[in-house]
Amino acid sequence: MRLTKQTNYAVRMLMYCAANDGHLSRIPEIARAYGVSELFLFKILQPLTKAGIVETVRGRNGGVRLGRAADKITLFDVVRVTEDSFAMAECFEDGAVECPLVDSCGLNSALRKALNAFFDVLTEYTIDDLVKARPQINFLLGLDVAPPAPVLAAAV
Repeated sequence: MRLTKQTNYAVRMLMYCAANDGHLSRIPEIARAYGVSELFLFKILQPLTKAGIVETVRGRNGGVRLGRAADKITLFDVVRVTEDSFAMAECFEDGAVECPLVDSCGLNSALRKALNAFFDVLTEYTIDDLVKARPQINFLLGLDVAPPAPVLAAAV
């Protein structure tokens, strides 16, 4: 299974907003941080806004922010609204060619189990988990001017 570029950058956009907590994030700044087009990010923004994952604020000083706390947005939440299909095989698709084994197929059962396991893992991780895993994320995204000072071990 391979996630789309849209899902990849949706997660990245949410990470940016989480790292920029307390401030509105602007699409041009996010696009510059990741080296993608603003138009592409605006397209991704639509399903995220519709699902309540992000909020947009219009106007001269507008921007985007998370629609709920970063620790309440799972990767599954994002994948569910940004991916068009989870069909892992032809027989999962609507209108697929009829197969005489569809109701008793071992492959169908195994793939369904694998997909559910994939969803279970995505449910375990939040946007907050991804941001906290990278202490220098603000610097890497250009949100801080200087990298955080290294933590020095206490002298014994």
